[in-house]
Amino acid sequence: MKRSVYMLAAASMLAPMVACGQDRAAAQPTARVAPLPPRVPGPDRWATEIAAAEASARRGDRRDATQRASRITAAYEQGGARNSDEYLSAGRAYVLLGIGNAQAVRSALAAFDRATAADSSNVDAQLRAGELFLEKYNAPDARLSFEGILRRSPTDAKALLAMARVEEFEGKGNPMATARLSIASEPRYADALAFVAKMHRDAESYDSARVYAQRAIDADSTSSAGWSVLGSMAFLNGDSATFRKALAAVTALQPAPAQFYTELAEASVRQRRYTEAVALAKRATGYDSLYVPAYGVLGTNQLRIGQMEAGRAALERAFALDPFNLWHKNTLDLLDKMKAFRTIDHGRFRVVAPAEEADLLALYIVPLLEQAYDSLAVRYGYKPPTPIRLEFYRYHADFSVRTVGLAGLGALGVSFGSLLAMDTPNGREKGQFNWGSTAWHELTHAFTLGASDHRVPRWLSEGLSVLEERRVGRGWGADATVSYVIAMANSKLRPISQLSDGFLRPRFPEETQFSYYEASLFCEMVEASRGAAALPAMLKAYRDGMDTPGVFQKVLGKTPLQIDAEFEAYTQRKFALAIAAVRGATPNDSSGGKFVATMREAASKMRSDREAARALFEQARAMFPEYGGDDGPAWYLAEMARAANDTARALSLVEQVTSRNETAWEANMMEADLREARGDKAGAIRALDRLNWIWPYDPTVHVRMATLSAAQGDRARAVLERRAIIAMGPTDVLDARFELARALRDAGDIAGARRELLQVLEEAPSFEKAQALLLELRGK
Repeated sequence: MKRSVYMLAAASMLAPMVACGQDRAAAQPTARVAPLPPRVPGPDRWATEIAAAEASARRGDRRDATQRASRITAAYEQGGARNSDEYLSAGRAYVLLGIGNAQAVRSALAAFDRATAADSSNVDAQLRAGELFLEKYNAPDARLSFEGILRRSPTDAKALLAMARVEEFEGKGNPMATARLSIASEPRYADALAFVAKMHRDAESYDSARVYAQRAIDADSTSSAGWSVLGSMAFLNGDSATFRKALAAVTALQPAPAQFYTELAEASVRQRRYTEAVALAKRATGYDSLYVPAYGVLGTNQLRIGQMEAGRAALERAFALDPFNLWHKNTLDLLDKMKAFRTIDHGRFRVVAPAEEADLLALYIVPLLEQAYDSLAVRYGYKPPTPIRLEFYRYHADFSVRTVGLAGLGALGVSFGSLLAMDTPNGREKGQFNWGSTAWHELTHAFTLGASDHRVPRWLSEGLSVLEERRVGRGWGADATVSYVIAMANSKLRPISQLSDGFLRPRFPEETQFSYYEASLFCEMVEASRGAAALPAMLKAYRDGMDTPGVFQKVLGKTPLQIDAEFEAYTQRKFALAIAAVRGATPNDSSGGKFVATMREAASKMRSDREAARALFEQARAMFPEYGGDDGPAWYLAEMARAANDTARALSLVEQVTSRNETAWEANMMEADLREARGDKAGAIRALDRLNWIWPYDPTVHVRMATLSAAQGDRARAVLERRAIIAMGPTDVLDARFELARALRDAGDIAGARRELLQVLEEAPSFEKAQALLLELRGK
């Protein structure tokens, strides 16, 4: 069955139950389901059998679990249930039969709803219905189920943990805090303790993770979740003794520990150890050929390391077993879409892009990445395996699906090592994205991940990537913004020792972006104070198995708290003027202080008193000289100087923007115009080149680049720009090919020029300029 049809069928089966879930908060129980038979007092006839079936499933004995569950559902379908508990048991049996069976999932939800209708105090039925909704990626209805329980019993530990799982799934709320409420209600609730342990582990807070994992095991020595978290941390940190102990404990509970190895694989993914994740997930599928999460982790990460066909096969298997999984469906649909992409192999790189953009993008990105590869290989003493695959996506939703399985990811690019993915420049509005710096950033990850054997923490890897962007010049890389300095002035930034949380647990919308820049400043500080070898030495220390405190002590000679103090002093000195300018009247004042007030006053006088506005902008520039934003004083002053025909001053001012702002389209265009008008062709080419990395689709920029490059004697660049014009699909393609032929002739490529001219004349035999040039080349 086609995926679209299968998903539609699955959705239609769930639709009545979704409606029930939506009605639960408002409608009466009897309005949700068909009339029930009279309640018959007595014990649940299937209680022992369903408990045994679930125990078999936990042990990995699917055959026994399925046989027992099938006996219960057969009896249920023949004679129905006598009371709420029996409806609950029937629902639990259908859950066990739900692998690859959407009808069983529908029947399970119906049975749970009937259990609640028969007895509104049957909390277990409501809880299991919510858990099944969440398992099938319907978080809103899962939330309704759990909220209904919590309205009656606000301290129900199981419902609180279930709500924490919903918050984690949705990326909303505070799942850690909600899980802690569950533990507060029931301090020895092993599942909640293991959940908190896992969250700490994923945030790279390993000491806290170990404490909670051990608490889970102490509360319940049969807690496979607790043992799995403990075992995954031992695996990640190379603690073989603890790993063997955890594996033995889990294997005693589950002789075929597919869930354990899937947990290890997922933990490896969190540390960006994708190749290891693939090996672990393969092992999990060997233990249980029907365990959907294992196939999902396997397929997703095979795609991340470039094993495209194997990854597709694993996800097809996962989707066949669970047709409700939107991650898997979206990824498979994207792989179908990518069949129309073009692949261009060149040197150490493989570019995969939409067919209509592939030629244009490859013309520029391959030489840039070759340059980056050589530079980074020297700096980090490591060479990633090649070819490095770079995938471009025209639509950001497709990029999001490729990286996380769902639309909505805010990032511009991602690196999985030797596989990079990013938006095409067309995927964003002009002036919002620099595709050159993004590609350089993501390629840097391939080096820092590889040099550390994928053990470098995310915050440091991101900091190094941003620093490497800035090294390139061209205004690339993050720089200080007004909002960043306000956050610094108000002590809202995390110390370096806690910077992982800035990426993994942001407290406010801008914190993740601030953390990128802060991490790059740390790298800048380390290099300035300890030399160029210090940063590669940190990566080596991580590769050798050291944790961050150990790396700081060995390479930097200080404890994390001492590094925090050193960094605080460094940034306070670096931004002293700016901090003073934006500091508000109170510690929590985020209005931007005197700098923002001066900018506002200057803007208000732009029409009425331009000289007063100019003086105010100059005051603001003196307060925050590092700021190069397109809403900053340097830009306004440059525009005013240009309007006054003071081109020298306009050029000096606009350079303050273009040297610090990688997406400043208008400022770079102004600089190109000013430099060309002043006869500085080389400077104009540099500005136009920066424009190309912001938005390569403006043909006038390419024509100017070709003309100026030819005038400067850079024949190769002139040819490149003429090829770019053709790759864009110009209206007059014959004239564009003629101009390429002329550029090839000037570059000494006579054979190439002839080929272009022959193609032109084949389509337009009477094209006189092409005829004349071909005659000219006949004797050469």
